[in-house]
Amino acid sequence: MSVPEPAKVPTFYFIGVTTGKSSIMKVFPKWAQALNLGNVEMKGIDLALHAPAGDYRKTVDFLKNDPLSLGALVTTHKLDLYTACKDMFDYIDPYAEKLEEVSSLSKRDGKFCAHAKDPISSGLALEAFVPENFWKDHGGEVLLMGAGGSTLAMSMYFSQEKFGDNVPKTITIANRSQPRLDAAKEKLSGLNPNIEFRYILGPTPADNNMLVAALPPYSLIVNATGLGKDTPGSPTTDAVSYPRNSLVWEINYRGDLIFMYQAQAQEKAKSMHVEDGWIYFIHGWTQVIEEVFDIKIDAPTLQKLSEIAKEI
Repeated sequence: MSVPEPAKVPTFYFIGVTTGKSSIMKVFPKWAQALNLGNVEMKGIDLALHAPAGDYRKTVDFLKNDPLSLGALVTTHKLDLYTACKDMFDYIDPYAEKLEEVSSLSKRDGKFCAHAKDPISSGLALEAFVPENFWKDHGGEVLLMGAGGSTLAMSMYFSQEKFGDNVPKTITIANRSQPRLDAAKEKLSGLNPNIEFRYILGPTPADNNMLVAALPPYSLIVNATGLGKDTPGSPTTDAVSYPRNSLVWEINYRGDLIFMYQAQAQEKAKSMHVEDGWIYFIHGWTQVIEEVFDIKIDAPTLQKLSEIAKEI
């Protein structure tokens, strides 16, 4: 990989796989104006899925030492970048330390900081569509397909003590490969005694179909695999059968969202709610922007930013 050129103006980076395809590249300049961030640019850094550790270290070394590089939002590479670069950070927040992932890189008081913002941003997104007291009232379960950073973050969100008995009784994490499942199990052990965590190897979409069909009504099913955005496809097939009154969340907001279309085909007949990744996208970015630029975004401004993004 080639290291980016030194920044000529204050620059905020987006580390992903296909950053040029993301609408954020058009959205951010408008957001910067709305937030009065001044003369600031956004640039993308594309890395291959599960890139060599050296590529992550070169990227982080550049961001850490380039004076006008302010920080970055990390997608897709949250776990791999943390593993390769954890010794390069001056500060690691508790979420990042527990999850061993990083979604936000920033500079504060001369320190290069790593944060995991997903437990916060995924929680805010879930609260936008999961009814109050949903778990306590209905006793449903959660199926998280994929064992990456988003799934770990959601698991931490659900497990907070402040929710009392309003938590899903079971959270099942399904993944195509065993090593990621083993890593998830290690990181999430002992989170909440009121939640049973299950770790299921599901190499094929047909395996996930069976897991979905076995769920009780009022369950939450999430595509956290990256399929549909980073790579084509869906973690389920068209033959998937959802439980009644379920909530289905496609956490992607762009790409060929086959998983979401499969759920929408059953939405009316089974009284389901199907959610895309738009609100997650908004909260994911604004949480990192707050950290990198050391600002607070209130609710009216958040709504304004969402409207700006929708227009683009």
